[in-house]
Amino acid sequence: MIYDHRTYTCRPGTIQRQLQLYAEHGWPVQTRHLGTPLLFAATETGNVNSYVHIWVYESAADREQKRARLQQDPDWISYLKRSAEAGNLISQTNTILKPAPFFAASAPPSQAPD
Repeated sequence: MIYDHRTYTCRPGTIQRQLQLYAEHGWPVQTRHLGTPLLFAATETGNVNSYVHIWVYESAADREQKRARLQQDPDWISYLKRSAEAGNLISQTNTILKPAPFFAASAPPSQAPD
C-alpha cells in the first residue's frame, strides 16, 4: 500500500474560491476514478493558504493506472482548465509515502487512557 500526500498552496485570500471550484468540478470526477481519499483538509495553522489530500493506492502500478484514467477524462481536463484560469494555485507538492513495516493501516487509532 502507498499513500499519495498532496499539498496545494493558494494565493492569499483565494483558498475558499479554490475549494469551491474543486468541490463543484474536481471532486466528482476525481473520486469517480480514485475513490474517496483518506483525508482532504484545509490547513488551520502554519500556511493557512494551503490544503492537503491523501489518496491510498494498492501499489505504484495501481496509482499509475487510476491517475492515467483520470487524466484522460474530459471532466477532469475541464476542471484543470477552470482551475488554471482561476489562478488561485501557486504551488503543489506531492509525496509518495510507504507505511513503516510495524504500522497496521487497517488498525483503528489507539485511545489514550482517561
